[in-house]
Amino acid sequence: MNPSLLPGQPHFAYRGDQLFAEDVCLGELARTYGTPLFVYSKAAMLSALAAYQRGFAGRKVQICYAMKANSSLAVLQVFARAGCGFDIVSGGELQRVLAAGGDAAKIIFSGVGKTREEMQQALMAGIGCFNVESEAELEVLSEVATRCGATAAVSIRVNPNVDPKTHPYISTGLKGNKFGVAHERALQAYQRAAALPGLRVAGIDCHIGSQITEERPYLDAMDRILDLVDSIEAAGIPIGHIDFGGGLGIDYNGDTPPQADALWAHLLARLDARGYGARELMIEPGRSLVGNAGVCLTEVLYLKPGEQKNFCVIDAAMNDLPRPAMYQAFHQIVPLERRAGPASIVDVVGPVCESGDWIGRDRALNVRSGDLLAVLSAGAYCMSMASNYNTRGRAAEMLIDGAAARLVRRRETAKDQMSGEILLE
Repeated sequence: MNPSLLPGQPHFAYRGDQLFAEDVCLGELARTYGTPLFVYSKAAMLSALAAYQRGFAGRKVQICYAMKANSSLAVLQVFARAGCGFDIVSGGELQRVLAAGGDAAKIIFSGVGKTREEMQQALMAGIGCFNVESEAELEVLSEVATRCGATAAVSIRVNPNVDPKTHPYISTGLKGNKFGVAHERALQAYQRAAALPGLRVAGIDCHIGSQITEERPYLDAMDRILDLVDSIEAAGIPIGHIDFGGGLGIDYNGDTPPQADALWAHLLARLDARGYGARELMIEPGRSLVGNAGVCLTEVLYLKPGEQKNFCVIDAAMNDLPRPAMYQAFHQIVPLERRAGPASIVDVVGPVCESGDWIGRDRALNVRSGDLLAVLSAGAYCMSMASNYNTRGRAAEMLIDGAAARLVRRRETAKDQMSGEILLE
């Protein structure tokens, strides 16, 4: 491997001692726009998408970006213009897709807790399909659709009880998870859906988790879902499309998930062998499209030696990069300008008043106060999960396209945060 390239992020590379995103020097961006600063590579997003498109060449497939991974409008525009649909989980996400120019007919509405208002909003917008997650939801959706004089296309999310071999917080396909209808009750749920007014059975859905790095869970889930399709169609209920969800992992720290095109070559071979190769498919990738397309730039504020630990205090925090605090997740941390000399072992921590505010533990870094760092693989589940804890404004965001750098979200101010609040008289 070229030593100038970063693991998992080929569109971010050193040129000499300076780190670049495509053809833009990240140090110059940080000095111009301040830190913390999220920077996304358009080429990286489209390259990740292209792997799926290669894998599905010649097939009837709709790729729906799972926008909870990163819902920034500019990111949504990139995927909308590339022909993607969207997987949403709230009425707010629906509004974001429409604001970004997404096609409502290519929207799938997932999530276990859709409200009546959100259902009506989605029906009026003309979305493509609801991924229904409980039998109770079927009843409510039927009621709302009938009241609106509309017909809701539905697929039922089936919980296949397959272990995705990932962090328990992002596992979604086991019996103990809150998602989907139990595999054993799926046929009864489809029979009820077919009988309810205002509903049209469109397909079947399955999603077993996130940051999956093995092929076997996908194959196991596919077999279970195809067994169900056999049973449901034998009961006289046609299944138009099969939705296999997303969840493919990325390389954070030497992880070796299968490439999207290689994974789907194997999955499609299994589909063909079982006689479903001509069926319309849907998938909902999120992290695998954006995770390694983004970095978070941050400044070293202080070096703080201690008796048991040495700390590198940066200006990015758990409100900007919540994954380490939430999942004990690993992100590579590298300097924007490489410097010769010995490294010290430090915990990289933020300024938030919580012991859980750490970004990286026991990292070997040669840094000084005022240096700039990049937290890698920050394109997914960082800005979309960012908060204002400690009244910290959310970071600015930039999109890189070759040599062009465009500000796509300005830095949030305290005034922005307080704009919806009302003082007592």
